[in-house]
Amino acid sequence: MTNFDDFLKEELKDPEFRAEYEALEPEFSVMQAMIEARRETGLTQKELSERTGISQGDISKLERGNGNPSLRTLQRLAAGLGRTLKIEFVP
Repeated sequence: MTNFDDFLKEELKDPEFRAEYEALEPEFSVMQAMIEARRETGLTQKELSERTGISQGDISKLERGNGNPSLRTLQRLAAGLGRTLKIEFVP
């Protein structure tokens, strides 16, 4: 039995799978950044909810990738985390 990293490594050998996986990278990056920022500040989802007025359930959905946050929502989350939102277009 292999672990997930081994499984993913094997699946990424398939060009079609790799293309789909890479297409999701921006969403994964946003989710990971949200989770890391919240953990670095030591806040629970409930505490972040209280700071931002965004429901804890919605924060959970966003962190799991089950939502499509607006720019305004991301700004509210950043403010609640004491952070600044930065979006870039890179070559």
